[in-house]
Amino acid sequence: MKIAVAYASMTGNTECIADEIKRYLDEKNLEHSTFHIPSDEFYAFDLADYDVIFFGSYTYGDGDLPFELMDFYDEVEDEDLSGKRIGLFGSCDSFYPLYGVALDQFKERFESVGATVYGELVKVDLDPDEEDLKHTRAMVDDVLASK
Repeated sequence: MKIAVAYASMTGNTECIADEIKRYLDEKNLEHSTFHIPSDEFYAFDLADYDVIFFGSYTYGDGDLPFELMDFYDEVEDEDLSGKRIGLFGSCDSFYPLYGVALDQFKERFESVGATVYGELVKVDLDPDEEDLKHTRAMVDDVLASK
């Protein structure tokens, strides 16, 4: 099973969640590749190389996709991700009326091209606390247990 952890993070909050996923996968002795978008070269067509993808995005401002994921989001539409298992996570800000909608948008986009999003969407209000990290591990377990 090939696993990817790919994410965008502006303030480091989504990166903290990604780090927890990586730690948990390491504890389970599961090999994985990690990509910080856009620092690492990871594109929508790269998703096809993985069986399981943990994908993280923060929600910007009033519910906008992060600027560094806009092209990626559009390019996903051209991929066939049938059979891919995906878990979604990211930081959000409850100050805004639209909470974590970037994750909702990615869920719809991934499912529209055949992928299945498993587990609860991990939406963390700014900086993750211990309870958020428990939810993150539960999402990872849900995705890994799916077939």
